[in-house]
Amino acid sequence: MQSNSLLDALLAEAGMSHAGLAAHVNQAGRSRGLALRYEHTAVARWLKGQRPRGQVPDLICEVLGSRLRRPLTLDDIGLGLSGQAGSPHGTPLGGFVDRATALWRADEQGRDHCLGAEAVTGTPAVIPVWEWENPPEDADVSRDGPTRVGPEHIEVLRAARAHYELMYRRAGGMATRARIVRFLGSETAPLLRGSYPDALGRSLHRAAGSLVAVAGICAYDSDAHGLAQRYFHQALRLAKASGDRGLGAYVIALIVNQSLHLREFRQAVAFAEAALRAAGRHTTPALAADLYAMQAKAYAQLGDTAAALACIRHAEAAAERIRRGSEPDETGYVQPGLVNVQVAEALLSLGDLDAAHEQAAAAVGTPAHDRGRVHRLAMLCEIQLRQGEADRAVAAAAEMAERAKGMESLRLRDRLRAVREQLLTSGCAGAEETAQLIDGALRVPL
Repeated sequence: MQSNSLLDALLAEAGMSHAGLAAHVNQAGRSRGLALRYEHTAVARWLKGQRPRGQVPDLICEVLGSRLRRPLTLDDIGLGLSGQAGSPHGTPLGGFVDRATALWRADEQGRDHCLGAEAVTGTPAVIPVWEWENPPEDADVSRDGPTRVGPEHIEVLRAARAHYELMYRRAGGMATRARIVRFLGSETAPLLRGSYPDALGRSLHRAAGSLVAVAGICAYDSDAHGLAQRYFHQALRLAKASGDRGLGAYVIALIVNQSLHLREFRQAVAFAEAALRAAGRHTTPALAADLYAMQAKAYAQLGDTAAALACIRHAEAAAERIRRGSEPDETGYVQPGLVNVQVAEALLSLGDLDAAHEQAAAAVGTPAHDRGRVHRLAMLCEIQLRQGEADRAVAAAAEMAERAKGMESLRLRDRLRAVREQLLTSGCAGAEETAQLIDGALRVPL
């Protein structure tokens, strides 16, 4: 049985205890001529996934709907035939908010079905992207709720996004995820359920979508790929509600990056094409550069040299058009040198070591925050080892290990382990000593 996160979140929103729900269900049953004697233990079983019998699911909808002052369906409380799964796009916006906030609450509580969920592939992975790209659009996102939302609340969400993104870069996704998920549940959820007109609501959904995307990045960095994917799909739904195509394209770039990691290369190509096509003029130069560079990596892995080289040219041309100050906050990750290291990885897969080395050296020679520099140094080290430049590779690996200290990131640990293995396999002078430096960075449990 899978725990009923939707019912749990609605209970929390209603401020109702397990015993309170049981008592109200018993009372509602009496009005229908039913002699019910439920206690808090029964509610605990429902939350663990047991489905109550007879008319009780309808009574739960009635009780919680009355308390929350909005109608609830069986699907809304996690007791419908469709269960709790399904595309967030297939649910009206109000129902989507309930499902999204239920996931945030379950994640904060450390529920196993959140952390251990596997990423979906094939049609279930494609549908959210397809529904973002295609009609119908949200005609009106206004809402009546208990809290009046103002522009100052949206500024808080924007500030929170900047705060948690910086924390992620400095400390890693594992250290940041619990903080941002707690903020989503305590601060963001009440705003989405609040009162706002359409125009303000679109700004609210944009700010919330951008924040949820960072939660997805942190989950991805924690190796919780199914959870990360659900956050990315939520962010895509919020982007659609905001009407901001550029934000949606940014979220798809995150999905493309995850697809590359999961070795879903054709999916990565298709998603990047969808983002570039659907966002059109709303695709900024920085975002276009990253999407084309990731496509190049995917094509290189698929062995399509011509397509990979064409995408490299597109990425480099877009990178030349980047103008700082004219990009949204979300594309701030496309810093100078990022496209170089992406292109280096594609060229390495194509077997062009000299060109890959030139790009990787250019990336390392460009200032970057520590997290980005770790990835750049790892790429340069791998290329130098393949070229027989052992001394330079050892120096790059030593700096990489030093820069990674203090970061709680499974993705960075993967890079460290890969470099360590490559060093030891090469047998070059200094390999053992540098491997010990990396071991020191890996020794502290996360």
